[in-house]
Amino acid sequence: MIKHTTSLRVRYKETDQMGVVYYSNYLVWFEVARAELLRNIGRTYREIEEEMGLRMMVLEAECRYKSPARYDDLLDIACSVTKLGNSSITFTYRVTRDLDILAEAETTHVFTDITGKPKRMPQILREVLS
Repeated sequence: MIKHTTSLRVRYKETDQMGVVYYSNYLVWFEVARAELLRNIGRTYREIEEEMGLRMMVLEAECRYKSPARYDDLLDIACSVTKLGNSSITFTYRVTRDLDILAEAETTHVFTDITGKPKRMPQILREVLS
């Protein structure tokens, strides 16, 4: 299983009036973690889009929040590839602060062409993700 951890510090603008990170920011962080995982294995979103002519559309996203993150917290977002389908890929995420698990999530993406028509994952990409 491919795994990569990205660290980030919570910015003030990501918090709500209660000083807690607003829930939708986690989805942005998951995108950052996915992009860094791909970069870490030698591929980028740009290559997938421009060279392979593919898009990775989000089909499903689920997040379980366990404990709040707050301004200036240093977080680690671990991202793993957990399932490869013919034209889909599933990533899991774990957001931690020190040893505390703050959130666990999963996103499933479908590969499509530029028009949104589902496409099979190219073998070269499958090989680096396996």
